[in-house]
Amino acid sequence: MKFKRKFTLYTFLAILLPCILTAAVYLVVDYLREMSYREQYGIDGTYDLHILIPIIAAGLATAFISTALVYHFWIKPVNKLNEAIKHVSQGDLDLPVEQMGRGEMGRMISNFEDMRKRLKESLDERLRDEKESRELISNISHDLKTPITAIKGYVEGIMDGVADSPEKRDKYLRTIYNKANDMTHLINELTVYSQIDTNRIPYNFHRLNVVDYFNDCADELGLELEEKGIGFEYVNDVASDVLIIADPEQLRRVVNNIIGNSVKYMGRENGKISIAVTDISDSVRVEIADNGRGIAKEDLPNIFDRFYRADASRNSSQGGSGIGLSIVKKIIEDHSGYIWATSEEDKGTTMHFVLRKYSKREEEEV
Repeated sequence: MKFKRKFTLYTFLAILLPCILTAAVYLVVDYLREMSYREQYGIDGTYDLHILIPIIAAGLATAFISTALVYHFWIKPVNKLNEAIKHVSQGDLDLPVEQMGRGEMGRMISNFEDMRKRLKESLDERLRDEKESRELISNISHDLKTPITAIKGYVEGIMDGVADSPEKRDKYLRTIYNKANDMTHLINELTVYSQIDTNRIPYNFHRLNVVDYFNDCADELGLELEEKGIGFEYVNDVASDVLIIADPEQLRRVVNNIIGNSVKYMGRENGKISIAVTDISDSVRVEIADNGRGIAKEDLPNIFDRFYRADASRNSSQGGSGIGLSIVKKIIEDHSGYIWATSEEDKGTTMHFVLRKYSKREEEEV
């Protein structure tokens, strides 16, 4: 017999049986009273059987009402909870349980619903992480093939004597070196991504002079971009004594990732990249602009999401893991700063990020 039927039957009998026993006791007492009348007065007593009818009717009504209440407040919620538990045991976490009552049963359902939601959130997050990890591995595997294929091709060219002049040999070797650097960059991105995913980026914060730090960055970037035939402009209007608290290595990663994206998606000849550092009250703003093909308006809000690629078919041919700007955003936010982008298609993109100036209070917080 099912639990619902058993529970209903037991509840009904629990209410009805006392009424039946009460009626039986009444009959016995009435019988004894009649016998007493006979002995004392020599007359017969009279049974008041008609009083049994309301007693039994009241018992039946009470039994029906009690059973209905028990079913509504206990059996029905238990059945729903049991159904939800069955779905959870089968891996289905999408079936909600409606809140019923405020007593013990209500609290039990509420606790179960909280548990189901947490399990669902945990499962969704795990599935999302697995999907992102597979996508990352796929992206990097695909992107590693390009430099590896190029390196093999140029090495074979050297071995087969195709590079038959010092100039050609130097060109082949420079290409091999650059492709190896591309591979190193991809592997470093994977390492940083794994650190971001576990919130374990190794920061080493220092007081940095804004002018000196960004002047050094600009000198190095100017040489790199000149080799690639890209124009470079640099302006720093910050006072010579302005300091920030930052990790120089991770902040350089921010600049390199932004510049790398600009170069990769320049998409035109006579490319130009500029860096402007300006003083804005208690902060320093850095703007890195290019005159590339820009980003579509609908894609702009998503460019800092992990694995997001605007125009995926075109970007896949350019390479890249799709996590560069998400790394940039994470590092800037860990420096208590913020970052955003502005862009116009066919005119270019500007990345803006803001870092707070150094103060004694800021250093104590770090």
